[in-house]
Amino acid sequence: MRPARCLALGSLLALAGLLEGRLVGEEEAGFGECDRFFYAGTPPAGLAAEAHVKVCQRFEGAERFATLYSRRDRIPVYSAFRAARPAAAGAQPRWLVEPQIDDPTSPLEEVIDEADAITSVSGLGSKQALSTDYLDSDYQRGQLYPFSLSKDFEVATFALTNAAPMAPSFRERWYLNLNSLMERALTPQCGSGADLYIITGAVPSDHRLKDRVTIPAFVWLAACCAAPGGGWAMGFVQHAQDGDVIEDVMVRELEKLLPFNPQLFRDNCGETEQDTERMKKILEVVNQVQDEERTVQAKEGTRPLSSTKDQGSALLPPEPSEERRSFLGKLRSFLATPVIRLFQLLYYAAVGILKNVIYVLWFVTKQVFNGLESCLYRLGSATISYFLAIGEELASIPWKVLKVVVKIIRAILRILCCLLKAICRVLGIPVRVLVDVATFPMHTISAVPIVCKDIAVGLGGTISLLFDAAFGTMGSLFQVIFSICKRIGYRVTFDNSGEL
Repeated sequence: MRPARCLALGSLLALAGLLEGRLVGEEEAGFGECDRFFYAGTPPAGLAAEAHVKVCQRFEGAERFATLYSRRDRIPVYSAFRAARPAAAGAQPRWLVEPQIDDPTSPLEEVIDEADAITSVSGLGSKQALSTDYLDSDYQRGQLYPFSLSKDFEVATFALTNAAPMAPSFRERWYLNLNSLMERALTPQCGSGADLYIITGAVPSDHRLKDRVTIPAFVWLAACCAAPGGGWAMGFVQHAQDGDVIEDVMVRELEKLLPFNPQLFRDNCGETEQDTERMKKILEVVNQVQDEERTVQAKEGTRPLSSTKDQGSALLPPEPSEERRSFLGKLRSFLATPVIRLFQLLYYAAVGILKNVIYVLWFVTKQVFNGLESCLYRLGSATISYFLAIGEELASIPWKVLKVVVKIIRAILRILCCLLKAICRVLGIPVRVLVDVATFPMHTISAVPIVCKDIAVGLGGTISLLFDAAFGTMGSLFQVIFSICKRIGYRVTFDNSGEL
C-alpha cells in the first residue's frame, strides 16, 4: 500500500508541474508562442481590455491553447485552439488555478492545485474564480475548450481560466453540440482538421454567481478553415436559456453580436477565396444536428442531444467520486475540505465585516466631506464675490481718474482757444491799418501808368471828337448849299474829272 501512496502523491505533484500557464505581458504582441492557435498568427482584434489578461496554456513543455481571461468577470473571454482528435480517458484531472492572475509578483509560473495555492498565493481568488465559487450552487464549471476536443483532456483543459458557470443541462448540451459539429461537419470539411482554427468564447450577462463570477448570457464558437483552395468560416451561438438549440451564423453576423464588434479572423478567414460548396454541406449537417436536438428535447424535455445516457456521460468531464479516489486523495480531501471551508468562512466574514465598516466609514466621511464642501463652497463664493467687487472698483479708479484728467485738459484747451481768439481780434485792427498804410504807396505808384494812359486816351479821344465835329459841320454846310441851289434851278454839273 505504501508504494501506491507514494505513486499517487508523485502523480499529483507531477500533475501541477506539467501544465504551465504563462501570462503574456501587455507589451508583447499577441499571445507570444501561442499565436499559432490563431488564423494567420493574428488574435481577434477589438476584444482586449484593461481587465483582460492573456494566458498561453502549456502542457508537457508544449503550447496547447490560448485564453483571454477577464479578471473583472472571472471568466474567459475566449479560448483559441487547433482541432485535434480526442484521446482516450487517462488519469483523473484536477481543477487548477493560475497564481500570477491574483498575484503578478508571484514566483509561481505554473498552475497549481487550489488547495496548495491557499497558503502560497497572496490574494487568491481576488481576480479569478475558484472551485469554492461553484459549491452549493446550480452551476457547474463549463469548459470553453471542451476536454473531449483535446488530446490532453485529462489535464490541459481543466484550468479554471478555461471555465465559466453553466447549468448542468446547458453544459451537457454545449459539449454534445460541439462534438457533433466537429465530428460530422467541421473537421470532415477541412481536411480532417489539419487547417482548422477554433475560437470559443462567452459573453457575460448581468448576473453573477455568489456576486463574484459572471454567468454567461451565451457562448459562441467561430471556426476558420485555412485549407488551400477550400477554405471557409462559420460561427455558432448557444444561448443560456433552457431549450435553445445551437444556432449557425456567419462570422460577420457573430461579430455584431459580440461586445465592441471585434474582428475574429484576419481578412475574415480569406473571405474572397472561401469555398461556398463546403459551407453548404456544413449547413446541411448543422440543420440535421439542430433537428435531432429539437426532436430529443421535445421527447425527453431537458435531455440534450444524445441517443443514450452513456454517450452523454462520455462527453462530460469526469468528476471525482469516492470509489475512484485513492486513499491519499480521500485523506487529502478530508483534511483540506474543513480548512478550505474555514478559510472560506473567515474570508467571507472578514470581507463582510470589512465591507460594512468601509460602508459606514465611507458614509460618515462622505457626510463630513459634503458638509465641509458646502461650507467651503459658500465661503469661497463669498470671498470670490468680495474680491471681485474690490477688484472691479480698483480697476475702475484709473479709468475714472483718466476721465477727470481728460475733462480738465479739454477745459484748459477751450480757455486757451478763447484767449487766442480774443487776442487775434484785438490785434487784427492795427494790423489791417498798418497793412493798408504799407501797401498805399505801392498801389499809388502802380496806378501812375494807368492814370497817364487814361489821360492820353482821353486827350486822343478829345482831338478825335474835334476833327469829327469840324468835318461833320463842313459836310452839313455843303449839303445845305447844294440843296438850296437845286431848289432855285441851277444844275450843278461835273466834268469827267469830277470837279465843279
